[in-house]
Amino acid sequence: MKINSEGSNLNFFIGAGFAHELQVDQSVAHDGVCLTVTKIDEEGYWVTAVDETLKKTTLGNWKIGQKVNLERAVRSGDRMDGHVVQGHVDCTACCTGIFNEEGSFRISFQYPVHPERVTIEKGSIAVDGISLTVVNSAVDGFEVCIIPYTWEHTQLRFLEVGDGVNLEFDVFGKYVMKYMAAYQRIFAAQS
Repeated sequence: MKINSEGSNLNFFIGAGFAHELQVDQSVAHDGVCLTVTKIDEEGYWVTAVDETLKKTTLGNWKIGQKVNLERAVRSGDRMDGHVVQGHVDCTACCTGIFNEEGSFRISFQYPVHPERVTIEKGSIAVDGISLTVVNSAVDGFEVCIIPYTWEHTQLRFLEVGDGVNLEFDVFGKYVMKYMAAYQRIFAAQS
C-alpha cells in the first residue's frame, strides 16, 4: 500500500492481483469500506477516501505497506454468501478480546451505544468487511467465533486487542430500527 494526501483526502494505492480486471469508477470494499477505483496500473489501483470517510472509519490510521481485506462488488446473478454487505460503514469498534478456543477463535468488540446499532445472537455483522455471525450480543458490543479458514484467509489473524475495526450492521436490521423509531414518533404525536 502507498498513501498520499490531496487536500483533506487520502489517496491509497492498493497492490492486487485482480487489478487488471477492474475499471475506473468500479467499487471495491477495503476493510469493509466501499471506495471507488480512480486509476489502475499493472501492479494495482488507486482509490480516494474523503474527509467524511476518514472521520467515520479506520482508514485514517492506515500505514504504508499495511494489508487490508478486499472484496469486489457482487455480480448480478451470483450466489450471495454471508449477508448483504454494502461497504457503508456505520461506526468503528475496538477489539476487546481474542480467545483461542482450540479449533476456533472468539473475538469480542465494543462500540459506542446508539439506538440504530443493534446486534442479535445468530444475526449478521460485518467486521472490516468480513461477514460474520454474532454469538454473544450486548447493547455496546458483541462476540464472533472465527473458523480456521476465515482466520487464515483474512486480516483478522493480525488483529490485536485495542485495534480499531470498521463495523457495518445488518441492513435489514437498520431498516427495522428506523421503522420502529418512526412508528414510535408517530404514535407519541397522536397520543
